[in-house]
Amino acid sequence: MKYEWRKQDKELYSTKKDPKILSVPEQKFISIHGTGNPNGREFKQKVETLYPVAYGIKSTYKKYAQGKDLEFDDYTIFPLEGVWSLTSKGQQMDHLDKNEFSYDIMIRVPNFVPDDLITFAIQEVREKKDLPEIDNLEVKTYPATSAAQILHMGSFDSESESFQKMDRLVEEQNRERASKIHREIYLSDSRRVTQEKVKTILRYRIR
Repeated sequence: MKYEWRKQDKELYSTKKDPKILSVPEQKFISIHGTGNPNGREFKQKVETLYPVAYGIKSTYKKYAQGKDLEFDDYTIFPLEGVWSLTSKGQQMDHLDKNEFSYDIMIRVPNFVPDDLITFAIQEVREKKDLPEIDNLEVKTYPATSAAQILHMGSFDSESESFQKMDRLVEEQNRERASKIHREIYLSDSRRVTQEKVKTILRYRIR
């Protein structure tokens, strides 16, 4: 059976424009850290490195699963995600400077894919493709957590309106935001749709 995140993980990825609180399970990612403006070439190179590796892991897993009695023998590639914060300098500024972003850009790998298979697949991609950021790639596991999230429609520059809705819900539930770090899950390719149709899930940890 094929693991499809839109079906098996529906609660995590099909949220609405009204905020909600949910439990996020432990998740594993291939990830590349960076700093600076995401509109620059360096960010683009990181994304262009993640996708060939993600598809390489998927292909390796499909071969591994053949003939085995496994619940899932294939899976769909997860959407691109980013964990966003600011550098120390950026945190001290009185305005947002995109050059001071600190981020991890990543693609999720299903937990049922063995770690040694991931390592093998990354090495295969490294040998076959010239990817400038592949030596900076890490495999990261994020622990289970409680979170608030919302579906943001529109430009990334207007996200503050959606964060305000999340903040109000968290306060109503007598919870609080765990840190200023937040996660973005990109359900649309912002290069291919108009700004008003861009769909991004915004999420942050709560306690």
